[in-house]
Amino acid sequence: MTTYRLTQYAHGGGCACKIPPGELEEMVGGLRVESPSGATAQLLVGLDSGDDAAAVRLDGDTALLATTDFFTPVVDDAYDWGRIAAANALSDIYAMGGRPVMALNLLGWPRDVLPFELATETLRGGLDVCAEAGCHLAGGHSVDDPEPKYGLAVTGVADPNRLLRNDSGRAGVPLSLTKPLGVGVLNSRHKATGERFDNAIEAMTTLNAEASASALAAGVQCATDVTGFGLLGHLYKLARASGVTAVIDSTAVPYLDGAREALAAGYVSGGTRRNLDWVAPHVDLSGISEDEALLLADAQTSGGLLIAGEIPGAPVIGELVSAGPHAIVVR
Repeated sequence: MTTYRLTQYAHGGGCACKIPPGELEEMVGGLRVESPSGATAQLLVGLDSGDDAAAVRLDGDTALLATTDFFTPVVDDAYDWGRIAAANALSDIYAMGGRPVMALNLLGWPRDVLPFELATETLRGGLDVCAEAGCHLAGGHSVDDPEPKYGLAVTGVADPNRLLRNDSGRAGVPLSLTKPLGVGVLNSRHKATGERFDNAIEAMTTLNAEASASALAAGVQCATDVTGFGLLGHLYKLARASGVTAVIDSTAVPYLDGAREALAAGYVSGGTRRNLDWVAPHVDLSGISEDEALLLADAQTSGGLLIAGEIPGAPVIGELVSAGPHAIVVR
């Protein structure tokens, strides 16, 4: 049987293939509109702060959340790719303090290049992760595509009065991170060499459900997840939206085994470098090396939650303080 390395059929991989954050903000910056007349629900979270999911209030007790995420293969194994892509898409619901209810498949497939058996394995991976999340996966959409792509459109529910938002950060609150960084450089090494990193796959397929529930139980109001824009990128969006400065202790940030070695060997994606270029004018990086800055900007796929608060098992990596000349200060 022919062995296919899925990462070789895509120009990028995982969340590192996202449109760069600066270009994305320029593209959608003018898309602010008033609520449509006759709307059946009140919009609670939309484009304004670049939060993880959209939210509307259906009634006094229920908010409806909606999000979508899909990307090119981040690993060679089709089943693992499906699991990772599904966990990543579901994460946006958890990052808002919600519970996923239903998802739809989004599949792009080069039908004349890759066998449909691999597409089936990808879909099976997504199905298994949705089952773990207690989320229905019902149908979806597929297209003939030059590159393989997979992800989900997800609908969830939440308490509209207890949403986790990226614009609710307050000075004096600690910052916690629920997953170690480093999957970006490890995935880049995997794409280049074929080496398999089980620790990265385990991190990317771990749902953020427990972390989200713990944040809500602790009374947390502000959170986001760490994906393609890296820790610095997503933290910058949080600090900017909340009108605060984030101070990061670089020695407290956890990393996956092998991440520093992959960085030293040069396995840095273009997405990571673009992340750093975007945030650099807004971050005081004078206290760390360029390598450390690249790790903090590393484009994550299905990363953890970045929480303004403390929860069991998540290291505190910094705090929010009153707004200063920089949105982020790294020490």
